[in-house]
Amino acid sequence: MSNYKIETKCVQGGYTPKNGEPRQIPIIQSTTFRYDTSEDMGKLFDLEASGYFYSRLQNPTCDTVAAKICEMEGGTAAMLTSSGQAANFYATFNIANCGDHVISSSTIYGGTFNLFAVTMKKMGIDFTFVSPDCTEEELEAAFRPNTKAVFGETIANPALTVLDIEKFAKAAHAHGVPLIIDNTFATPVNCRPFEWGADIVTHSTTKYMDGHGAAVGGCIVDSGKFDWMAHKEKFPGLCTPDDSYHGIVYAEKFGQGGAFITKATAQLMRDFGSTPAPQSAFLLNLGLESLHVRMARHCENAQAVAEFLEAHAKITWVNYAGLPSNKYYELAKKYMPNGTCGVVSFGVKGGRKAAEKFMKALRLAAIETHVADARTCCLHPASATHRQMNDEELIAAGVSGDLVRLSCGIENADDLIADLAQALETV
Repeated sequence: MSNYKIETKCVQGGYTPKNGEPRQIPIIQSTTFRYDTSEDMGKLFDLEASGYFYSRLQNPTCDTVAAKICEMEGGTAAMLTSSGQAANFYATFNIANCGDHVISSSTIYGGTFNLFAVTMKKMGIDFTFVSPDCTEEELEAAFRPNTKAVFGETIANPALTVLDIEKFAKAAHAHGVPLIIDNTFATPVNCRPFEWGADIVTHSTTKYMDGHGAAVGGCIVDSGKFDWMAHKEKFPGLCTPDDSYHGIVYAEKFGQGGAFITKATAQLMRDFGSTPAPQSAFLLNLGLESLHVRMARHCENAQAVAEFLEAHAKITWVNYAGLPSNKYYELAKKYMPNGTCGVVSFGVKGGRKAAEKFMKALRLAAIETHVADARTCCLHPASATHRQMNDEELIAAGVSGDLVRLSCGIENADDLIADLAQALETV
């Protein structure tokens, strides 16, 4: 479906039923699969044949939905994971191991920051965090001989900074490493990072892709454009024999278009088992079918809410890239001309206590850790998703104590604004 528009890919990508087959993707709710001979199964274990033998590695339902997301992003291969956190871990750990180094934007989701700065650091991987607004010289200075990847978010959660993808891609490629972009907030409906130089894209499908708070999940998509063998000294896991699969060299056997995802599936999913459930993949697919419709409404509502808040006397600041006053307005127009996302960050006059009082008074918007849902929800990140960070780390991540993150759903914009107005009256 490569010639079709993104809207058509949302609805029909990844699955084309044959004569007499189910119109909706089947849920293959099975842990294992039967074969006639040990030789047939042996070919699967040796990666000599494609197929299924155990759902911890691959499942037909999950692969069908991964194929749809792959088409939407314009990639060559993709895999689902049990969560967005698992997707980001696999995407980085697939090429960075003990003794390696990764550069990351500092304004990323708090859970991802903790994964990188704490958990993966314990595994011997060092991370350098740079401002998304850093100069080319500052970005260049962050690289080391053992740097294996650069990571960033299209739109940071919850700081809402917009990454200059081309700038980060240019720097990464100059050092022979890939750029990994978490495209959760923009989705491929509003931004396709591969078109701007990114090499690997990740998603928390729990957010807009699912869109209904029904299933946790993640996805990794490979652009197929990064030449691993051209930098084989940097990526031995992809470019030297894997003893656990009889000496297969992934980059040779599966090429640029398949090596990264094959290794992540055959090796990391095999060993770590962050397995997506077939039922969750089915629910995700239902969300994807309306993603293009919902994203337009999310952006429309967020724009209206941001303009209301910017004009309100009890709001000290508003951060939304759709506002002409926003520092990322021009960058957002470049990478996301049709809209960014439905999330607005703002500060309530009076600081942290005022923000908490405001949130308690909301009636339509619910206080949740969730975001990017069909229903409007609200969060105070410093008390929730980013509470593990100290004050300095919060500032570096773009999360102040008074920051409120509002995820605008697809309700009527007038009702959302009325709810905000009455809650602000209590402050």
